[in-house]
Amino acid sequence: MFERFTRGARAAVKGAVVQAERVGADSVTEEHLLLALLEQEGGRTSFAVTALGLHDRRASLDAAFAEARRRGGLTRADTDALAGIGIDIGAIVSRVEGAHGEGALAAGRGGRRWWWSGHRPFTSGAKTVLENSLRVALGRGDRFIGEEHLLLALTAKPGVVADVLAEHGATYATVQRALYGPDADGSQGHAKAG
Repeated sequence: MFERFTRGARAAVKGAVVQAERVGADSVTEEHLLLALLEQEGGRTSFAVTALGLHDRRASLDAAFAEARRRGGLTRADTDALAGIGIDIGAIVSRVEGAHGEGALAAGRGGRRWWWSGHRPFTSGAKTVLENSLRVALGRGDRFIGEEHLLLALTAKPGVVADVLAEHGATYATVQRALYGPDADGSQGHAKAG
């Protein structure tokens, strides 16, 4: 599959590893993939994230991810669903942090398994994004996997990254429009026949 990745997509994957190293994470996550895409310049994805205002709201994105890590990786939808049955995640987080310290529920900051092998593994979620980027590319009729396919795959995979992006106005549909124009239908950039 990686032979289909463009230089930009390969740079994004390598950048995700750097993002994980920067924060001392045990593994590379979907969040690291997104942050690497946000740092890329000069491509279609860079234009799209700028057009969607994500570059200007980087601090807000970082804060939303930090809050999700505090909740143990629960999405807002998960938190709302649990609140609907009387479970207050905020109260639980406060009690756990009171007993074990701030960030006690944050995942991915543990045993440093990567040290033995010399690299950080990708989480199953990050691997799914990479696999789904192939599906996105094939669905568009593209023979390559570019960073734009990675970004679309991130918006399509349910979870914290897609939730945070949606909260910031970057859904699959809005990203697709920013990448391919208002008439984009997902297949080679042609408008739908009406």
